[in-house]
Amino acid sequence: MRVLRSGWFRLVFTLAGLGVAAMLLWFYGPDLKTLGDAFNAVRWRWVAVAIGFNLLSVVARALAWTQVIDAAIPKPWPRFRSIFSAFSVGLMANAVLPGRIGELARVAVLVRRLPKRRGLWATLVGTVFAHRVFDIAPVVLLILYVAVTAKIPAWATTSLIVFVAAGTALFAFAFASAKLQQGTVDGLNAFRRVVAMARQGLGVLRIGPRAGLAILFQVLGWLCQLFAVYTAMRAFHIHAPLPAAGLVLVLMNVATIFPLWPGNVGLVQVAIATPLTQYGVAYANGVAFGFGLQAIEASVGVGVGLIFLAREGLSFAMLRVMPGAEQADQVSEEIDEPERAGVPG
Repeated sequence: MRVLRSGWFRLVFTLAGLGVAAMLLWFYGPDLKTLGDAFNAVRWRWVAVAIGFNLLSVVARALAWTQVIDAAIPKPWPRFRSIFSAFSVGLMANAVLPGRIGELARVAVLVRRLPKRRGLWATLVGTVFAHRVFDIAPVVLLILYVAVTAKIPAWATTSLIVFVAAGTALFAFAFASAKLQQGTVDGLNAFRRVVAMARQGLGVLRIGPRAGLAILFQVLGWLCQLFAVYTAMRAFHIHAPLPAAGLVLVLMNVATIFPLWPGNVGLVQVAIATPLTQYGVAYANGVAFGFGLQAIEASVGVGVGLIFLAREGLSFAMLRVMPGAEQADQVSEEIDEPERAGVPG
């Protein structure tokens, strides 16, 4: 495990992945002149619209996380701008750092904006998991829409079936594990307290109205992403119908389920360009569109994330060192003990 976490191993793994990406583009990509011509013809006003839809998607998904948080912790609840800031930093960290560090990064940023309380870190980690669980509903709807209106490539069909099955099992597990705010964690050891608070973070799954709102905002977020893909297609002179944009969004997510190298660059472009040929899109234009679409999404996640990272007074080095839930809970308890000792009984 120490070898897997070493900087040299990550460097070699990344370089190997980039080598695979280069080979994919060499064997399956268009010639550079054709690719350059596709970029020269880009209509930037449509790029701006696509960026706007991606930003709206981030806002909607942050609103969904707000519903989950409000159901998991007692008042005072964090302001939406604090939640949006934490969510944006998390998106940026996921884009530029390995290992899905962004999920812990957004918790770390939000904890700084809340009063110290025992188990807060673990509860917020539970809300992050619940927020991800709510992605299952819009993704399944998107898959059904694409399955009815477009032709899904055979190589992606198995992955989508596995995803739907795994997502259904994950939702059932999360619902069974969830609990509402009740009881006390005093007297429990550190591990059991962390588990109890994490389950409380999933509590929104048992609150119908809030769960419904969270799902609604997630659906809106994915709908904005769909329109972002559709408008980005217009930027590259691709006039395929909306089902084609849905197919691209599905295949892009399939191609990035397992981050084999940074952004899975190369694999994503091939996965997007190949099925678009059935809509009369030239392969070179499809590859160029794949690069452009990744750049548009990255510009929103990284750009907004950097703004809020500066606002929070944090650095990349601080994002790399994220404590586990149990460790953070123990630190919070040590901080709270002197305060409780000084309060008259």
